Amino acid sequence: MDLELIFSLAGVLAMAGWAILLVSPLIPVWSDRIAGLIIPALLSVGYVVLAVFFPAQGDGGFISLAEVSGLFSQPSALLAGWIHYLAFDLLIGAWICKTARQENIRFWFVIPCLPLTFLFGPAGFLAFLLLRLIVRGKPRAAHSL
Repeated sequence: MDLELIFSLAGVLAMAGWAILLVSPLIPVWSDRIAGLIIPALLSVGYVVLAVFFPAQGDGGFISLAEVSGLFSQPSALLAGWIHYLAFDLLIGAWICKTARQENIRFWFVIPCLPLTFLFGPAGFLAFLLLRLIVRGKPRAAHSL
């Protein structure tokens, strides 16, 4: 199995998803389908294949930081973790775009949240939550996240 090829393919898929999000105001339905469903699903398949068929061997685990470090010292586990991040950050980016459309938040305000989400996941999510709070003027219930 060529991990470098899988890494490259996952990166290209994720970048395509982010590019689609940048034009999502022009193609909202397709953006929701492609960047919010199809590409994350494809990345998820890659993750599952790596996790199930090429599981990490050795001292890795999730109980301590040392175990997580050991787990991610293995290339297949590191790649699975990377694909996990790509899929979930893209899902959050798609959710941000869809939620902004539903709440009539101008896309120009949303644009800075997208690279933050792409590069720093939770920071972009928090930036969008703050944007929603400022634009809408009141906190949202947890169910509307």
